[in-house]
Order: sequence, then structure tokens, then C-alpha cells
Amino acid sequence: MLKQLFTTTLAAAAMVLSASTAAAPQDPINLDQLLQQLQQGQFAQSEENQQREARFRAEANEQARILREAIAERDRLEQLSETLETNFEKNEIELAGLTDTLTQRMGSLRELFGVLQQVAGDTSSKLQSSFVSVEFPGRSEQLSDLAQKMGSSSKLASIEEIESVWLALLQEMTESGKVSQFDTQVTLANGEKVQKPVTRVGTFNMVADGRYLELVPGTDTVAELIRQPSGRYLDTIGALESADNNPVKFAMDPTGGSILGLLVQAPDLGERIDQGGTVGYIILALGAIGLLIALERFVTLILMGGKVKRQMKKVEPANDNPLGRVMAVQSKYPDVDTETLELKLSEAILREIPKITRNLTFIKIISVVAPLMGLLGTVTGMINTFQAITLFGTGDPKLMAGGISQALVTTVLGLVVAIPMTLLFATLNTRSRNIVHILQEQASGIIAERSERSH
Repeated sequence: MLKQLFTTTLAAAAMVLSASTAAAPQDPINLDQLLQQLQQGQFAQSEENQQREARFRAEANEQARILREAIAERDRLEQLSETLETNFEKNEIELAGLTDTLTQRMGSLRELFGVLQQVAGDTSSKLQSSFVSVEFPGRSEQLSDLAQKMGSSSKLASIEEIESVWLALLQEMTESGKVSQFDTQVTLANGEKVQKPVTRVGTFNMVADGRYLELVPGTDTVAELIRQPSGRYLDTIGALESADNNPVKFAMDPTGGSILGLLVQAPDLGERIDQGGTVGYIILALGAIGLLIALERFVTLILMGGKVKRQMKKVEPANDNPLGRVMAVQSKYPDVDTETLELKLSEAILREIPKITRNLTFIKIISVVAPLMGLLGTVTGMINTFQAITLFGTGDPKLMAGGISQALVTTVLGLVVAIPMTLLFATLNTRSRNIVHILQEQASGIIAERSERSH
């Protein structure tokens, strides 16, 4: 049993030793060979340990050398830091003294350069929004750089820089009283950029090809106003662009764009009509129908009146006019008595009256219905306004503008339709009554003539 345990222990030790000794055999033949392998492994391990100890001692000497060098470098840097700190304190004291000396010597010049810095900054902001900068670009950047340089450092401005501010102000003042024409890049309403001649009116307006231009913020370029003012203002642009030295009328905005911005926001005729909504379009449709009917009646009555006047000068009746058809009754009934002839003539006149007064009643109806529909639109618009006030309050007037616009526009449209329809009805009714009066007058003359003949 003891011999078996000893054999197992030696086998385990041989396996461990085989992992570190590559030259040892893997499978011992007997116990003597196993013992020999164990002795050789112990010798090899001893030699490896000695080599490790030698390397450690060599590295320890190297580390000691590196440590000595690091300590020497630290001492050198500490000495240099003390030297630099001493110099820094001396420089601070010297700088404070020089600053005090500079302040005493500058005196009132400091206030002067402070005002110069403020003026340069304000002028730069003004030039950025000036139309003159389109013709003379880069002016605002120069003044802005000067203001920033004077604000970020204590460096004083030179004589040339001071004169540049004065020249910029003088140029702006001079160009504000000139009308200048030059070529520049213009951004059209559709986004296209083209090079075209433009006309600048001082610092107030700039126009090109009959349209007003606006300055693009932050740049020295211009663009067409997407929405232009009404035609009466645009008509003056053509006269300005084609003018020579003679004075011309031009719609100029002295505020530099504020009034023009309000004008372009004003709704045109189509937008005002659109504010009337459905009721407004119905009123306009009725007005158009009434106008067509009135035009047809006006032409018809004029032609009919001319034919009646020509018939009055003839003896023989013609069938192409009301008077001729009434006079034909006398020839149709030559032997009847006076009373019967009077009835026949009255019947003929009654047949002609609907042809003469046709559709006049419809024109009168339109003249009455149009203002009533305008009143309907007014009531509807006020209802919408009060609903908006109920939901959102009265803080924002724009919420109520739609209902108020509808209320006012429909009333205006109703009156615009009703007034002409009333005048047209009165004119046409007078013409038709004149023709009917001629028929009645001629019929009375025919009856009187027949009565005299019978007596």
C-alpha cells in the first residue's frame, strides 16, 4: 500500500515537472528514470530562479538611476516655478503702474474713444439696414470690426480709423439725397437670382422693373417684395425709371419700409370680396344677373322706341313695332262702332305691355333683395365675431377681424348692387312707360278719329 502511494506521488510530480521542462520524456519507464527526471527538473528550476534574481538586481539598479534623475528634474522645475512666480509678481506690479500712468495720460481721451466705439457700433447697425450699402457693400463690416476691436482691447483707434467713421456718416448723409441707378443682384419673387439695373431713391426705397424691392436682413442684397402695393403706387415706378433730370411723381416711403409694409398688407379688391364669404358671392351673382337683364332691356327699349317714333310718321302700320300692331287693329275692324274699337285697341295695348315691361320686375326684386342679403351677411359675421369673443376673449383683435370684415363687406356689396339696380329700374321703367303712353295716346287718337267719322 505504501509502495503504491509513493509511486502515485512520484507520477504526479513528474507530470508537474514535464510542464516546465520540455526536454524530459513524457512517459517514464521505471522508478529510476522517474527519479532522474525529478532531479533534472529541480536543477533546471534552480538555474531559472538564479537568472530571475540577476535580472531583478539589474532592474533595481536601473530604477534607482531613473528615480535619481526624476528627483533632480523635480528640483529643477520647482526652482524654475519659483523664478517664474517671482517674475509674474514683478510684472503685475509693473503693469498696474503702467496702467495707472496710461489712465492719467489719456484723461478725456478715454471718454472720446468710448463715444467713438458707441458711434461706430450704432452706425454699423444703421448701415446694415440702409439701401446705400447695396451700392457700396462692406461698410458695416468695417465699422463693426472697429467697434469690437476697441471694446475687446485697450488699443486706441488710429486717425485713419476715426476718419473712416466720419466718412461713413458723411457718405450716408450725402447719398440719402440722391437718386442713383446701378446694377446688382436681385432675388425675384420665385427665388431666382438675376443681375439687373435697379434705381435707388436715397435711403428710402429701391425699385427695379416696375416693382418695389426690400433689403435682405444681414446682407447687402435686395429681393422683390412678394406682395406689391396697389397699382396706383406701382404706376409711379415707370416714370421714375425712365425719367431724366426733370422732376417726376414717385410714391416714396420716408420711413424706409414701414409704410410700404402696411400698404402691401392691405387687401385688394378680390380679397375684400372674398371676405364677404358665400353671402357676398351670392349678392354679386344677383348683381351680375340683374346687370345683364338691364342691359338687354335697355337695348331692346331703345330699338323699340326708335321703331315707334318712325311708325308715328307713317300712315301704314308695320308689324315690327308695338304701335304698328296697335294701329293695325283699326284696319282689321273697319266697320265696328266706337266702343267696340276702343275695347279692341285696349286689348291690343294690353298684349304689348308684357313685351315692353318684361323682366323689369326682376330688376326691382334684385334691388330690394341685395341689401337684405347684405344685412344677412352682417348678422352672420357678427355672430361669428361674438363666438370668437366667447371662445378666445378680446385680447387678440385679429380673431375678430374675420367676422367683422364679413359683416361690413356684405353690407357694402348689398348696397353696391342695390343702388345701380334701383337706378336702372327707374330708367328702364320710365322708358317703358313712355312707350306705353305713346300707344295709349295713339289709340285715343284713333278712337277720336273714328268717332268724328261716325258723326
